[in-house]
Amino acid sequence: MHSLRRCFVLFSALALFVCACLIAGPAAEARALADPVPQEMRSSQFRVQVNGKPVDVAHAAASYDFVSIQGTGTIAISITASQNGFWDKGVDVQPWRLGIRPTRNGNTIQFKLKGAAKISISRPEDFLNHARMLFLFVTRPVAAPSKAQMAQAGFHAIAPGVHRENLNPKSGETYYLAPGAVIFGSLNLWKVQNVKVLGHGVIVYDGPQNPADDDGWMQKLNWHCIGALEAHHIEIRGVTCVVRSRTWSIQMKDSGDFLYDDLRVIGGNPGNANQDGMDWLGGGNTVVRDSFFRASDDVFALQGNWDGYGHDAMVAPGHDVANITIEHSVLSTSISNIVRAGWPTKTFNSHNFTLKDSDILHGGIGSCGPPFALFTFWGAEGAKGDHSGYTFENLWLDDWYSLFQMQQQQPGLHGFTFRNLWALGQPPLVASGMQGQVRDVRVENVKYGQTRVTSNANLPLAVSGGAQEPTYQPGDRQVRAGFHYSPAVVQPGVPVTFLADTAANPRARYTWFFGDGTTAVGKRVRHRFADARGSDLDGTDANGSGRFRVMLQVEDKQGHQDWASQGIAVVGHWHDAGNLEPGNRPTAPGLNFQIFPGTWPELPGFAKETSTSSGVAENLSDTDAGGFTRYAVLYDGYLQVPAEGGYSFHLLARDGARLIIDGLLVAQIGPPFAEVCGSPINAVRYARGTIGLRPGKHVIRLESLETMSPAKPRLLWEGPGVGLTDVPSSAFIHLNVPVVRAANEGANPGQPSGQDIH
Repeated sequence: MHSLRRCFVLFSALALFVCACLIAGPAAEARALADPVPQEMRSSQFRVQVNGKPVDVAHAAASYDFVSIQGTGTIAISITASQNGFWDKGVDVQPWRLGIRPTRNGNTIQFKLKGAAKISISRPEDFLNHARMLFLFVTRPVAAPSKAQMAQAGFHAIAPGVHRENLNPKSGETYYLAPGAVIFGSLNLWKVQNVKVLGHGVIVYDGPQNPADDDGWMQKLNWHCIGALEAHHIEIRGVTCVVRSRTWSIQMKDSGDFLYDDLRVIGGNPGNANQDGMDWLGGGNTVVRDSFFRASDDVFALQGNWDGYGHDAMVAPGHDVANITIEHSVLSTSISNIVRAGWPTKTFNSHNFTLKDSDILHGGIGSCGPPFALFTFWGAEGAKGDHSGYTFENLWLDDWYSLFQMQQQQPGLHGFTFRNLWALGQPPLVASGMQGQVRDVRVENVKYGQTRVTSNANLPLAVSGGAQEPTYQPGDRQVRAGFHYSPAVVQPGVPVTFLADTAANPRARYTWFFGDGTTAVGKRVRHRFADARGSDLDGTDANGSGRFRVMLQVEDKQGHQDWASQGIAVVGHWHDAGNLEPGNRPTAPGLNFQIFPGTWPELPGFAKETSTSSGVAENLSDTDAGGFTRYAVLYDGYLQVPAEGGYSFHLLARDGARLIIDGLLVAQIGPPFAEVCGSPINAVRYARGTIGLRPGKHVIRLESLETMSPAKPRLLWEGPGVGLTDVPSSAFIHLNVPVVRAANEGANPGQPSGQDIH
């Protein structure tokens, strides 16, 4: 351990000088200092400048990089991707709640941050385990330890540089990890108490676990980034955990009285599984505050014990887990749940869990047993235990999958509250579920955009197996966010008036985030959108329109708040309705469809394939495949657009789908993503696109695969006077004339075969 102390006196003096400069006074308000990164940890994927000065970028795990900054005031960020064209399909800066929209010049994006933040920067709809992501952490300056602290017995200081050893504190000891200190190893808290681990250092765990199997659950030394066994009264502040192997990142067994403050956990592995963010195996009494998690499995998991997958280990009763609070944090997973409790056959009790005031960047995708969700309790196959007092409150949902999945057999789940949950951009991709002995579930002011959830139907929720119906409540009537805008058709440079609903509390503060990087305050404000590229810079030149994520925060003097959001299409180019001449060609409800039997890994070129059957479908779920279970389907016809305006289309499918309007590609689902735990089907994928349409009939073509998953595609839209909802059957029409197609024809009606898609 003496090697870890080397050069620390000199370092400490330097650190104190830097921190003093950062907090000296008004002249330092715009200054910032990035943590140094040893050469071994540096990444070349991005070049980052802070206030015009280059800083070190650290490689974390998988394809994730990060930068840590200490500073105050407004900080200017510039990020240049090494890959040419990296940002061509857009830039996604999360949390969306912050309203950050960068400017882009080629491979470089720029934006400003005001105050502390933990953000994720990637490309739209690209958040699975192979996504290229950059995480940016900005905190207020942290002073180095004083001479008096360093002189105390049991104080250990770790200087900048690479250290290849495990940390094994004894009771009563304090470890300080200086900015730039990188520990390749583990932090083991084994039967100790009153331990502090502070500073801005990094622990990189890359252990010997089998990358193709799950042995990351084991409770033993040097097996996790942070491992705790019967440890109590532990304080961990400012530390970054990087996990590169297939193991649980932070595991606490029969431990409690933990405080994690400004913790950062970044985990990624090729298997994309068994890499939880934080696990409790008995114990609890934990506070996680102002922290960041990117996991490749459940972000948080509560379990009474875990001693292997054998039958005896699974059914052995576990210890209670209780009194956990997670607050003011930023949470992301490439797969699985944000919070998961329980497991088939497991027996334990849990009480008093709270997740509040936090941002959910990516809330899982797919299924292991029940679908993944913000919260899953999986009490199946004889699971036993009493579980109560779970609260999810003041949460912002960006990309997410479902709200909750709850099942338990005996004695049951009760006292679960979901209050003030604001989905800011997309609908739920799959339904929530309650099954078995589940009661006293309250849903209060859960909102999708501006729509408040008031029933099972619009959650949506399936209740079965004797579960008690949840109660739906509107929430705080004194603070309500909602707004309208005019004109209904929005174009670049044209003033738009935004008007908040002030009936509930006219004295509240009304803050607007327009999705273009600008904000305003007031009940009634005017705004001009300078371009039509959208909040994510993903508007295409061909479509000429983009979707802006406009958000309104309403907050009273007591700190109560509500949010409303709406996607507003800004139209830079119009697409005229089709002409059905000559004559008044007759139309009828529904779309033509053709069935193409076969199995493809992605959508085929339909012009080269042969259909075996065809017909007319009232909607996308009304097709007869003629007995085939693996096939592609091509829908074509016309979309009846009710009014002039910008329309955003939301496409959901499992195996693959593509939406084309007037010959232009509007939305396309990414590659299929397989569910886990032996599921034979793919997860639901999501894509979105925006286009400006004149009223009337527009040629529509939708291509879909059903080669692995028996599920129809789903298409939603939003536009002038139309909130986010499924495209109604009444909007689909087709020519009511006999259509004779050649075996290789797959063109849109009224258009030549082989038309290019722009």
